[in-house]
Amino acid sequence: MPLDFIRPDAVIASLRAHSKKQVLQELSERAALLSGLDERDIVDAVTRRERLGSTGVGNGIAIPHGKMKALPGMVGVFGRAGRPIEFEALDDEPVDLFFLLLAPEDSGADHLKALSRVARLLRNPDMVADLRAAHDAPTIHRLLSQGGAL
Repeated sequence: MPLDFIRPDAVIASLRAHSKKQVLQELSERAALLSGLDERDIVDAVTRRERLGSTGVGNGIAIPHGKMKALPGMVGVFGRAGRPIEFEALDDEPVDLFFLLLAPEDSGADHLKALSRVARLLRNPDMVADLRAAHDAPTIHRLLSQGGAL
């Protein structure tokens, strides 16, 4: 299932971050560039959601997300860490694959559908292995936008 809401410039092949807070900031910085929204507002939205429970879903994957008032449509940012980062994931394992998803505040079920699409794609062990093996942002974007078929 391709992720049509991820743009080529929404992929960070090698995150600089070394902590959960830094990951959320780096992903939010890219989301701000893509959306035109304030980076601080994005960080606040995903941090508020994170306080409800970690979005680290296990298997080295986290899907931080939030809703934003002024957002016209879905924004996705993918980031990969060179070394796994402690993220308080459900399986207590560190995380190296991050998918930030922002949705308009009034998106309702569309937000849940997008989260479900991301989760379904990242449950595919071949896709996860390919994302970890990819060497550059264009390859990662192709994997995500084509649903894993290169």
